[in-house]
Formats: sequence, C-alpha cells, structure tokens
Amino acid sequence: MEREFIEMINTHRGIIFKVCRMYDRENRYRDDLFQEIVLQLWRSFPGFRDEALPSTWMYRVALNTAITHFRKQKRKPEQQSLSAAELRISDPSAGQEDNGQAALLNRAIDQLTSIEKALIMLYLEEKNYNEISEIMGITTNHVGVKLNRIKTKLEQKINPKKNES
Repeated sequence: MEREFIEMINTHRGIIFKVCRMYDRENRYRDDLFQEIVLQLWRSFPGFRDEALPSTWMYRVALNTAITHFRKQKRKPEQQSLSAAELRISDPSAGQEDNGQAALLNRAIDQLTSIEKALIMLYLEEKNYNEISEIMGITTNHVGVKLNRIKTKLEQKINPKKNES
C-alpha cells in the first residue's frame, strides 16, 4: 500500500504544487501546506476506491486541505519575519512566470475567496464542468453559475475602468 501511495504522489505531485502555489503565492506557509496535503492524502488513501481518477481524488483532498489550512492561517495573528524583500535579496524565480497579464490575473485571483480560487484554478487547468463538479462536490450547474460569477469578478478587478462605462 505504501509503495502504491508513493507512486501515486510522484505521478500527480504537480497537483499538490499547483494547489500550494494557488493558496500561498508568497511561499510563507507553502512547505507546511504541502506536508499537510500529503498527510491528509495518506490518511484518506485507505478509503480511495478507484471510483474516481486518482487525480480527481487528489484534487479534492488537496483543495479541501488547502481551504482548511488557509482559514486557520487567517485566524492566527500575523507573524512578522524578515523576508527576502526586506533584506533586499532577490528571488531568482521571481518575474519568470508573473509578468504582464499573468501577474495582473494572479493578483486578481489572490483577492478571491478560497472556494473561488479552487474553482478558477480547476477551470484554468482545463478541467471540464463534470470534473470540477466531482472534485468540488457541487452540481455541474452550480459550477457553471459560480464560474460565470468568478469570471465577472475577475474582469471587474482587472479592468475596472472598462466596467464603469
């Protein structure tokens, strides 16, 4: 069982990294979140019955864990620590992915609720409504309604002047 679990994690580790990045762009709690997701996957692995694709199951567990982790972090008092920016140390990966429109979109996504982030991440991963429905545990119609609202919200955040006219 352990070998099967490790193989599944290695095959689909990109899912965990994407979820961690979506919920912690600043890398503050990303390692903790990654470990928490893997722990929750391990705990729920015996109940995985191959009724869903392993990637669908992993998305569901990872997103639920990230949302719970995110809510816990919001309740904790803000801790101050020295960051690379304060020390004037540059991050070599900064700017490689987040430039122009992508950076604008990422900043808008950061302002969404944790559930909205999960939905838009799955949409941007090109999951269809049925897959999103299965991962999120909501109806396909609800997925469509929520995604339309999220798209409108993002459009308003990205192009506020366009929406005023």
